[in-house]
Amino acid sequence: MIDANRLILDSLKEQNLGNVENSKIEGRVFIDKDTKILNSTIRGPIIIGRNCEINESYIGPYTSVGNFCKLKNTEIENSIVLDKAEISDVKKIYDSLIGKEVKIFKKQTIPKGKKFVVGDRSVLEI
Repeated sequence: MIDANRLILDSLKEQNLGNVENSKIEGRVFIDKDTKILNSTIRGPIIIGRNCEINESYIGPYTSVGNFCKLKNTEIENSIVLDKAEISDVKKIYDSLIGKEVKIFKKQTIPKGKKFVVGDRSVLEI
């Protein structure tokens, strides 16, 4: 799926229907309507769906972000983020598929170990 995403993004046409403030946009980037990008770096090829909020984040090449997503203080590249996902305070996500309505955030306490909720037939690389 990640490889197919790369092929699609290689033929992406640039368009900005969103609101971009104090941000750096490089390369071929498609930003859909009602999306807000603040204090972020977006490096294409990238597609960002409608009604998203991207704040203080880096979105690197070959990333697709679905509709109604929220990314704050996050770094992600070569990944797919499906609709209504929220990612906050997570650095260096790459080569990842993030499902619908998933919430990923940095725990504010010192971790004792790793905690997982993993679906059937999944592969987890640590």
